[in-house]
Amino acid sequence: MAAPPAAPVTEQVGRARRGGRRPELEPLREAARRAVLDADGRSVPFQALYAEQKAIVLFVRNFLCYTCKEYVEDLAKVPKAFLQESNVRLIVIGQSSYHHIKPFCSLTGYTHEMYVDPLREIYKILGMKRGEGNKASVRSPHVKSNTLLGSIRSIWRAMTGPAFDFQGDPAQQGGALIIGPGNEVHFLHLDKNRLDHVPINTVLQLAGVKTVNFSNKPQIIDI
Repeated sequence: MAAPPAAPVTEQVGRARRGGRRPELEPLREAARRAVLDADGRSVPFQALYAEQKAIVLFVRNFLCYTCKEYVEDLAKVPKAFLQESNVRLIVIGQSSYHHIKPFCSLTGYTHEMYVDPLREIYKILGMKRGEGNKASVRSPHVKSNTLLGSIRSIWRAMTGPAFDFQGDPAQQGGALIIGPGNEVHFLHLDKNRLDHVPINTVLQLAGVKTVNFSNKPQIIDI
């Protein structure tokens, strides 16, 4: 059942004026020419992800990051039927080797589309930040662990994995993009830090998709 409306949107990209271009959207034209890799290492043009239909594209931090893991765990709760009903793709892009895609999907229960940009070319072109910005006013509704416990779990996963690596640049931040069909950009957000995810119901609303109840509490229905 659909959840109540999400919090108001604070960053949104409007359409360009007739006969003109929005200068801040020019990097997207360059990003469109780059490629991402799927779970089998096959190269897929970035533009192909949104050429035929609207797509929610979520760029995440390294796959070992506990905030990334818990965010993607909630993305896994978005029903495919909701996306199909609105003709919208849900896509996660990481920045690790493609070898980490299948284990990360298994860990989080995520069954939607996932790709990687291991050289972070698209991250850089779109201006996604490196380093931690101010976290004082940022609260992610999808992160349940505190910093200490989450960090310990991340380190443990790194130590017990088949290869000790961070599965991406640990300083790289992510972002959210709603784009398509074609080159029409509806929304763009660049994360300031690891907790600055756009709430999932916000991007679903903006893309015209039904929202999801992420609470473990049963809903009360008035009759």
